[in-house]
Amino acid sequence: MAASSAKRTLTVRRETFPIRGTFRISRGAKTEAHVVVAEIDDGGTVGRGECVPYARYGESIDGVAAQIESVADAIAAGMEQEELLEALPPGAARNAVDCALWDLACKLTGQPIWQVADLDAPLAPVVTAYTLSLDTVENMAAAARASAHRPLLKLKLTGDGDLERVTAVRENAPDARLIVDANEGWTLEHLKRFGDAFARLRVELIEQPLPAGQDDALLGFDCPVPLGADESCHDRSTLDELRGKYGVVNIKLDKTGGLTEALRLKRAAEEAGFDIMVGCMLATSLAMAPGVVIAQGAKLVDLDGPLWLARDREPGLRYEGETVFPPEAGLWG
Repeated sequence: MAASSAKRTLTVRRETFPIRGTFRISRGAKTEAHVVVAEIDDGGTVGRGECVPYARYGESIDGVAAQIESVADAIAAGMEQEELLEALPPGAARNAVDCALWDLACKLTGQPIWQVADLDAPLAPVVTAYTLSLDTVENMAAAARASAHRPLLKLKLTGDGDLERVTAVRENAPDARLIVDANEGWTLEHLKRFGDAFARLRVELIEQPLPAGQDDALLGFDCPVPLGADESCHDRSTLDELRGKYGVVNIKLDKTGGLTEALRLKRAAEEAGFDIMVGCMLATSLAMAPGVVIAQGAKLVDLDGPLWLARDREPGLRYEGETVFPPEAGLWG
């Protein structure tokens, strides 16, 4: 569906990409990645952005598409990023439109994203984590064995049985760095039970152990493994609530509502003393590409979404093992 003026036209597309096998986290499993793409055509020059509506945040494919379409007239009239921040709330819809505007700006000016975004240097390759989907101890052990050559593994966990899962992964990937993600699936008792053991297993980060909104229990809690905020951290407005609970914030464009707010959140989080992790949803290289911008200088990078797909879009990002290369103009930015 599109709305147009003499110059700019906003188009929304729903797309589905099959996943290799099944991807499981504590909240459920999926076999397909459903994405929404916003395209802004300015006289034949097209900027694109991709987002993933997330039910955890009350989003749906149709709802996000409708949100994007709601700003079509404003885009046609020349809306840019600053106005978009006021027009749409943080979330997937704003992300797709915001990233399409950045891509369009790059194409219209002939400049790469690092110059358009006023960064200090060209984008450099980054090393991404590779995610091991939540599964039985035996299956996660086998997955770890197959991925033992990768330098950084991210384990999806759920609660009971997680110590056995992490132990099995460590035994089968003895040299890999490990981070774990409970996706809000633990209680404080789980954290107390697993903390020391995970430290001995050389786990470097426990991501979102408790449900967002219930993590005041972390105040004053001394965990031997650093804690990271994912579902508890969306944009700058959520940053103050994280103090004293977490040492790491996971920035995802679908949470911040685009690259514009993500850049500002990263700067504010660093100034507040947080370490930066950059994450992603299950999506194609078009969604990962602006994440590479945020990943510059980040402590941890998790941009492996396309590696889980049976097919990525063409052209896509270049992955060489665990190394993700900056996007080329044919993809984004």
